[in-house]
Amino acid sequence: MSFLKKLFGGGGGGDRPAAPPASQEYRGYTITAHPVAEGGQHRVSGTIAGEVAGARKEKRFDRADRIASRDEAVEMTFQKGRLMIDQMGAGLFD
Repeated sequence: MSFLKKLFGGGGGGDRPAAPPASQEYRGYTITAHPVAEGGQHRVSGTIAGEVAGARKEKRFDRADRIASRDEAVEMTFQKGRLMIDQMGAGLFD
């Protein structure tokens, strides 16, 4: 019976809340992972935040990469974020 309640919207099961975003500090910047669930996979997506010339700046990035595991997508987001910081530094916010 509980299967039918869930199937037709009863029972209050509802969707699970999204996990809180994971963050990582790297070279004075904060990388925050925001993986996007798409078609049973997770797209690599996140933000890089830092202070530039006394002002807090933030840059969002979304990649085409899709990973089956949410945890692996978070780790890939951190890798991509570190690479962007290494290559562009404060130029990320221009």
